[in-house]
Amino acid sequence: MLNTDYRFGAVHDLASQIGGETDKVCFKNIFENANGGVSLLAFKAGQALAEHLAPAEVMVYVIEGEVKFTMLDEPHVIKTGEFMLMGEDVRHSVVALADSKVMLVKIRSSKI
Repeated sequence: MLNTDYRFGAVHDLASQIGGETDKVCFKNIFENANGGVSLLAFKAGQALAEHLAPAEVMVYVIEGEVKFTMLDEPHVIKTGEFMLMGEDVRHSVVALADSKVMLVKIRSSKI
């Protein structure tokens, strides 16, 4: 079953679905189910997520701004309109180089 607060068939502006008005990184789920989902993150310049493991296969897409995404100890700068892919259980961290909005598309692998 798909969990979402959005109505199917309605059109939404992605960037306006999340703001970055707080002193913490903001998270918002667009939809999710047992296989993964889509989430939005909003960062103010300088905000960061400490190193952690990816819970799924992930596509990281920068909607607005610029982030430094360090994966396997290699830094990557991702700018508006760019994306990168990351495997499940990969160590990574994120630092916003500017006010930024990021979309994560997460797909969990089936484990038998």
